[in-house]
Formats: sequence, C-alpha cells, structure tokens
Amino acid sequence: MNIKKTAAWDKFKDCDITPEEVYRDRRRILKQMGFVGAGALLSSHANAGVFDLFSDDKKKAAFLTQTLPFAKQAQYDHLLYGSLTPESKIISHNNFYEFGTSKTDPEENAQGLKVDPWKLVIDGEVDNPMTLDYDDLLKLFPLQERAYNFRCVEAWSMVIPWVGFSLASLLKKVGVNSNAKYVAFETLYDPEQMPGQRSRYAGGGINYPYVEGLTLAEAMNDLTFMSVGLYGKTLPPQNGAPIRLVVPWKYGFKSIKSVVRIRLTDKQPPTSWNQLAASEYGFYANVNPDVDHPRWSQASERRIAEGGLFSAKRIPTLPFNGYGDIVADLYKDMDLKKFY
Repeated sequence: MNIKKTAAWDKFKDCDITPEEVYRDRRRILKQMGFVGAGALLSSHANAGVFDLFSDDKKKAAFLTQTLPFAKQAQYDHLLYGSLTPESKIISHNNFYEFGTSKTDPEENAQGLKVDPWKLVIDGEVDNPMTLDYDDLLKLFPLQERAYNFRCVEAWSMVIPWVGFSLASLLKKVGVNSNAKYVAFETLYDPEQMPGQRSRYAGGGINYPYVEGLTLAEAMNDLTFMSVGLYGKTLPPQNGAPIRLVVPWKYGFKSIKSVVRIRLTDKQPPTSWNQLAASEYGFYANVNPDVDHPRWSQASERRIAEGGLFSAKRIPTLPFNGYGDIVADLYKDMDLKKFY
C-alpha cells in the first residue's frame, strides 16, 4: 500500500498527539516518585548529566532495515477500523523508555542498537528449551504479515502491518508441559546500548530489565504474535528490534520489545508497569472503554494519521480493541473491573 508522507508531521508535538491531560498525568506519577521524564529534561537541556547519557548514541550511524519475505494473512483485516498508519509515523512516535521517555527519544537514541548477534531463550516449564539466534528469528517459521489495531494506554492508536509468526507456533515447538500456567517475557538489559537503563531518572523510574507476562491461554491465542518486522522490513530498533510481542487486544505496554527471554511458569509473573503503579496498570491490561484509567477516560482514542494526518477527532474505543469475538471467552465470568 502506498501512503503519502507529509511534512505536516513535523508540526506536531507529543502533547498534540496524545491528549495533553494524559501526556502530563502519566508522567506525574514518575515525578511523584522522584523521577523526571528524560524527554522533558532533554527538551530543555535542564540536566546535562542525563542529556549526556544519550549523546553518544545520537552520533551513531542510522540502523539499517532489510526486506523480509512474507505471506499476507488477511483473516483479521475485517476487524481493522481505519486505514494503515503511515510508516513514517509508526517509526517516529514510540514509547520505549530504555531510550528515553519522550515520544521522539527512541528514534533519536536507539539507532546504535546491535541486534545481530542476538539470543532469545525459551525455557522454564517446557520439554525442549531452546535458544534462538538472529537468523532463527527470521527463518524458523514462515513469516506472515498481519495488520492489527494498536491501542496505547495513553488513548492514542494506530493500525500497523506487522511481520512475524504466532507465539503459539513457538510454544508448541518447545513443548509446553502441564505445570505451565503463565508466560513471562524479558527485554534486553544492556545499559551500554540502552541509555535509559543507566539511570532511573532517564528511564522513567522503571526497575529494568522491562518484564511482561500473559496467561498461557492468552499466549496460545492465534492473535498473539511475535513480530520481527513491519511494513515488509525488519523492525527498526525504536519499534523493538529484532523481535517483540504484539497482543492487539491489550494496551500497548503489554507488547514488550526487544525480547531476550520467554519463560513458562506456574506463577503469575511480575510486570514492569504494574510494579511501578499497581493501582493504574493491571496484569491483564485489556482494552476496555468501560474501565477508565484512574486519571483519564478510556472511552475514546485519538487515531494517529487517519486520512494521512493526525485526526483531531476522537473515535470511540472498542472493547478488546475490536477483537472481542476472538478473545472475550478467555475472560468468561471474570470481573474485568477487578482484573483490569
């Protein structure tokens, strides 16, 4: 699909794209804990020590993506609401606190990330633990392209054409045993490459490495996807290179980036945003317009680049981000206000 790019993007700031009350409130919790967002510091150059954490990475050569072979899989396209978000927006508007807390920080600071060699360990309650290298990530399974709705907890959204394979196919290959109830994920921990990990002030107060988790039933659902690319090319580092999780019916922070370990366990694993603010970010994090964030509504969202530009018009948020017919049974008889 050919989509026009426009210089009008340059006129937008984080607070124009994400509603200002949300943009500021989500960072207020960091300030209350004594952590000032790196994005604010960098924009004002108010703290030379934090700014220096990122300067070396900014000087490195731009990360190069490569074209991927894939088969288009369109069985979920009827659930999309809106056209594809232009690639230029997807790669320049990100949350990846390992590289800074402002939306533009990841694109600016992540280009030096080395993804080859890479090791992804799958272990825990499995019959055949595996360690995959970079080539395995791209060749172990036939790659598919799937376009999914993507909804951030901050009430902005995109439609993204991911390339990858189902998580279920990987878990079947390692042989999940009967003790497994949950799947835990872990992001690369490398402060030399990820400046936000060198200082909790620069990294938003998160206790790194970033961790996430799903129930085994969620992980085995066909929608749950391991992405190694978008728009037909390998993932840029700011989008989670070389491999990330995509769970389209959940808020975006569940879709952990730059994964180095997948562990099957019998206990519910800790998750980073839940550790930071348990009353605001639950384990399940299903998109739910009827359950507001404590400090803003989740009933609507601002769609990025609908019609080629950021839409000033908010659109209604759908339960489970539009995927309820496929995943609602996972939560049958569950109180979704309690298990948020």
